[in-house]
Parts: sequence; C-alpha cells; structure tokens
Amino acid sequence: MPGYEERAWISDPNAPGGRRDRQSFTYRAYVPDPIADVDPRLSATAFKLLGEADRAVLELNRDLPHVAGIEALARQLLRQESVASSRIEGLQMSQRRLARSAMAMELDDRVDSNAEAIMGNIRAMETAVSTTSGKPTLSTADFIELHRTLLESTRDAHLAGWVRDRQNWIGGSSHNPRGAAFVPPPEGMVRPLLDDLAAFLNRRDLPATLQAAIAHAQFETIHPFADGNGRVGRCLIHVAFRRAELAPSYVPPISLVLATEADDYIRGLTVFREGDVEDWCSYFAVKTLEATRRARSLARRIRAQRDDWIDRAGRPRRGSAALRLLDLLPGQPVLDIRTAARLTGASEEAARRAVNQLAEHGVLSQVTIGRRNRAWEAREFFELLNAFERDLATPDGQAAPVRAAPG
Repeated sequence: MPGYEERAWISDPNAPGGRRDRQSFTYRAYVPDPIADVDPRLSATAFKLLGEADRAVLELNRDLPHVAGIEALARQLLRQESVASSRIEGLQMSQRRLARSAMAMELDDRVDSNAEAIMGNIRAMETAVSTTSGKPTLSTADFIELHRTLLESTRDAHLAGWVRDRQNWIGGSSHNPRGAAFVPPPEGMVRPLLDDLAAFLNRRDLPATLQAAIAHAQFETIHPFADGNGRVGRCLIHVAFRRAELAPSYVPPISLVLATEADDYIRGLTVFREGDVEDWCSYFAVKTLEATRRARSLARRIRAQRDDWIDRAGRPRRGSAALRLLDLLPGQPVLDIRTAARLTGASEEAARRAVNQLAEHGVLSQVTIGRRNRAWEAREFFELLNAFERDLATPDGQAAPVRAAPG
C-alpha cells in the first residue's frame, strides 16, 4: 500500500512570508507504490465499463473516416483537448482568440503569455500523438521532452525539461508545504518513479482505458516538474490510446469533459492516491465514453456546417481550391492567402480566388491580425465551437461514483 515519508522543513530566517513561514516543522510527503507490474484487482463491473470505453474509442476511429476533412477534424479535436487541458490549469482563452493568436505567430507577430502557454500545450499534445506515441519503447526522457515542448516557447522556458530536484507541493502556502493539500514524493524518488511509469506504459496486457487512467493519475501523483504537470499528464492519456492502436486518427477530447467537472476530477485523483483504483478507473471510463459521444456530436456539427457552406458558396467544383479550403477550415479557421495556398496545395493566385469566393458568400470574413496583417476567419465556425462548449457544461450521462477523500 502507498504510504508517507516524514520529512523536516528546516527554518530559514531569510525566507519570505511571515514569522510562521520561517519556522522549522515536519511534513509528510506521499510515496506511491510502483506500478510497472501492477495487476489491478477490479470488479467485473469495472472491467466491463473499461471494455466499453475501449470499444467506443476504437469505433470512433473506425466510423468517422467519411467525415470530410478528416485531418481538420482530428486537428480540431486535438485543439479542443489542448485548450481544455489548459483551462483546468486556469489558462482561459476562447477558440477564436486562440486561432487568431496562432495566425499571429505564423506572421511573426507578438502574442500574450496565455496564448504562448496554450500553444505550447497544443505542441505538446501533437508531440504526444505523433512522436511519443510512435516509439516502440518509452522512457523518462520522453516525459522530459513532452515537458520541454510544452514550456520552451513560454515565459516559463527556464523550467522546460527540468525534473525537480527539490520538494514541491500543491495548495497551502507558496513558501513551504505547511498546510498543503497534497505533497508529492520526495525529489530523490522522482526519476525512479518516472522510470517505473514508463515501464507501465510499455505494457501491452492491459485495457487501454485502464492504462490511460492509471498512467495519468500516477504521473499527477509524482508531479515531477515545477510547472506543467497536469498538462503533460493529460498528454499521456493520448499516448496510452495511440500506443494501444485504438486511436490512429482521433483521441476523444477527454480533458474537455474532465474540465467541465474539475472538482470531481480532482476528487478522483485523490481517491486514486487513497488506494481506490477501481473508483478512479470507473470514473475515467465514464468520462471516456462521454468524450467519444461528444466527438461524434462535434463531427456531425462540422459536417452540417460544411454542407451549408458548400451550398452558399455555389457548390464549388470537385478538386477546386475553394472546396478543399472548405474541408480544411475547421482545422484552420483563421488564415491568410499564403496559409490558404499551403493548405490547399494551390498557387497563391488560386488561393486568393478561393478565399475571395468564400468571403463573397459570407463563409469567411476579413480581419486584421496584429497591427496590419490581413487575414480571414470563419466566424460561424467559432459560433459552432462556442455552442459545443456550452453544451458540455451539462454532462450527458451520470458519472461513476467518486468518493471524496477524508478531510
């Protein structure tokens, strides 16, 4: 069973804060069990739920290839997931503002720190989906690389790829772990625990949803970095599903669902640390099932929006730059002429004609990015995303029970 290590916090007369913050005291750091060889003892009901979640993710990937612009849908699901993962950490930004910021970065224009942080999360998710997921064997170095990708272009770049060599904590004072809500393992245990987690993710004998749930919760428990732990930990959900070959095209937006019930999510991580693996895994499976339903709903809405755009744009001919652009707009709802040319594989002149055609029929609207850069955006698509996120505020299923930890 997991336990705690009693540790001493040594007084520092020069420490910031009040008199109490400069006093010595003892605290307890949580020490989780290794999981590389864990054999979860779950009920038949829990394993049935986990199997249903695995099948739902697999069917999502098998049933949606007919959606126009499959790469655009995959990119949008990933972007939704990245924004939601950032939102859990308190980084708020609308999809429209994020898309404009992405376009500004392409144009070498400046963006604010929140935009940089969220864009870093998107890059980390993309790395998780492509590079990390495709490796035959994972190691601690892969977790470090995900973290470096997350933070390297943000104001916290000095922390990128740095595994902590000191105690950290969650909640309570910013000066010391007195009164913290959770104190992760001591610094000397971090790398061995990450090696153990990598070995767990390299296994092929577990249901993917179970593996994703345990890997994510264990990573959050280790809390190996000074910042960005939640976001890297949610990237590992993608890694687990991809490596199990259940999600070659789409990982359902699980963070998007978890973000709507942040308190339940945190309670779930707490009960996992208290030893109730079944409760956490059942909750995670329910959220995975809901995420697959949400992904299907988003696909239907995008398809309906595209069909409407095609009708309004005069049904562009097959193979035209305009039709190709309509397929790709969900993945790139803000663009300039050069971006349109790159996306469609057309010349800049053909891309310009396509953009003008779509603007003439109200599909695109001209905007200014930065001080003077001209671009176009699909405003109706952002309205679609806003409506989708509003619907998420009312979960469409009953979650599995998650008991709050004592105290």
